[in-house]
Amino acid sequence: MDKSSFASPKNTGLLANRYQVIKLIGNGGMGKVFLAHDMLLGGTPVAIKFLAHTLDEAKMQKDFVREALMSAALSQKSIHIVRAYDYGVSEKGHPFYVMEYLSGKSLKELIPVNVPMFMTLIRQICLGLQCAHQGINIDGNIYPLIHKDIKPANILVIPDPILGQLVKILDFGIAKFLNYAVTNSTNKGVHGTLPYCSPEQLEGEKLDSRSDIYSLGVMMFEMLTGEKPWQPETDHFGAWYKAHHFQAPRAIAQVKPDLELPRELNDLVMACLAKKASDRPQNMAQLLQVLENIERSHYLGLPSTIHRAQVPSNRPPESPNNSELPIAVEQACWKLTWPEKKPIQEIVFPQLLNTEQGSVASLWLMLSTPEIKKYTRSLRYNKFLFISSPHPMLLWLTVLYNRILTPKWLPCYLDMQNPENHRLVTSLAKNERYPLILFSLEPPHSCISVISSYIDPTERQLLNTWVKQSQSLPHSSQAQLGKSILKQQYKQMQSQIQQHLASQLQAVVSSVSG
Repeated sequence: MDKSSFASPKNTGLLANRYQVIKLIGNGGMGKVFLAHDMLLGGTPVAIKFLAHTLDEAKMQKDFVREALMSAALSQKSIHIVRAYDYGVSEKGHPFYVMEYLSGKSLKELIPVNVPMFMTLIRQICLGLQCAHQGINIDGNIYPLIHKDIKPANILVIPDPILGQLVKILDFGIAKFLNYAVTNSTNKGVHGTLPYCSPEQLEGEKLDSRSDIYSLGVMMFEMLTGEKPWQPETDHFGAWYKAHHFQAPRAIAQVKPDLELPRELNDLVMACLAKKASDRPQNMAQLLQVLENIERSHYLGLPSTIHRAQVPSNRPPESPNNSELPIAVEQACWKLTWPEKKPIQEIVFPQLLNTEQGSVASLWLMLSTPEIKKYTRSLRYNKFLFISSPHPMLLWLTVLYNRILTPKWLPCYLDMQNPENHRLVTSLAKNERYPLILFSLEPPHSCISVISSYIDPTERQLLNTWVKQSQSLPHSSQAQLGKSILKQQYKQMQSQIQQHLASQLQAVVSSVSG
């Protein structure tokens, strides 16, 4: 397969009259991956994977397109599934799909990993699989997607300026097409990679999410030990059939005696490797619950996927008595009235406030008067997240926390294509504090409290960087998708943030009482 195979019918030199193929960046038994430029999006880099085998039958091509569309829809729902943009079949019958271009390493290159890194990666993998297994809605019907080829080579780990390490699951929904042309009479109907196939997968049975859980168990064992649970004499179908059906997996302690592993984690891996699907964890929610319990019991603090600049380990949340707003800013806040166009309800929104000291970014919050009195005495904590693709979007999160009340989560999503938000975030970066202005839900809806939240210098520097980055990006019309991705990441982090705040509260109380 060479570039000449890609030319469009109109001889434009572009694949599908859109993609300029640049160079080969990956080559494997199932296909080749090329770096390309999407000329309709100003030359944005994308990755195009051509499957190695042709789909000659019309039904096979139709099935590929249907599965491809479902996979594209799925990839928009989870940050942990590689985003797929386009699909097609070349003139010579080679199916291809276009996905986001990512610079990272295959999990296969990183194995084995230490336990903290394992916890970081496996949780993200489970979240991606859970999203797929829950299914996508097409014309009112829910269609669950099973990967059928979970293995280290299909997991990409990429450095991320926000999350540290970000997991992306590759080849979702097209695994069976990758295997159409390589099945034979010996293992007809088997789609997957033999060392990771579930027993029911080797039988050619109809699969559900528990088959992916078995494959995940094999991969988890390998991530921790560097080896697979079995050592068959050959790599042929018969040897792996015997291993998966009849041989008990080796113990993790047998393969890696010096590995200090929580018993609950060891039990989870072995449960995923049960021969009968009914003996395994039945869904990803069960796995995620066990992983969360392990993190709480054995690994305190926030997971390493959260960048230090976003959750500073050297600064506790602010004590309730620490406001320190400039006098001119605080005086301007007390003069404010609730905007007529805003509804009278419990909402929060950002606003650029003009003061004698210049423009200041502020948060406006409406609550009942009793709640305001309670939350005014809470710790304040903030966090910022930013994504540049598929649409530049920033999450500005403020949390009010104490031991008695439910934490008050105040997320604001800023479309960073909006010049007004550029000014807002630039102000956040300029000032070390921003005011949180609390208005009463009861008439006359006046300002009855002003508190502030401190922004770490490292975060302020990041905010400036993100503004400049947003201003240089090409126009995008996918604001809602960008917001959805940030919302998902925010929800995933809430429990860890709350644990962090709880662990820090005692230190604050002790310092005040001391």
